[in-house]
Amino acid sequence: MNGERIALMARRFTVEYWLDNGWYVGRLREVPGVFSQGETLAELEENIRDADHFMMEDSPRLEFRKNPLFARNLKTFYVTMF
Repeated sequence: MNGERIALMARRFTVEYWLDNGWYVGRLREVPGVFSQGETLAELEENIRDADHFMMEDSPRLEFRKNPLFARNLKTFYVTMF
């Protein structure tokens, strides 16, 4: 990179999640259309990061429909992404 410095800006998102048949299913509250699942919360977090990355890489200007939340006992946690 020829000595160039690259600044990365951290972004903080809210992951809303629920249990569905033993799987943690979640979405990024601030980014409509980013959903994923995992057998554990750690796996859900990793998969949400991947889904966000692929979404932004694939179609950063695409307009997404808002998906209704139908889950009960919705919980949240925060992730920081670079």
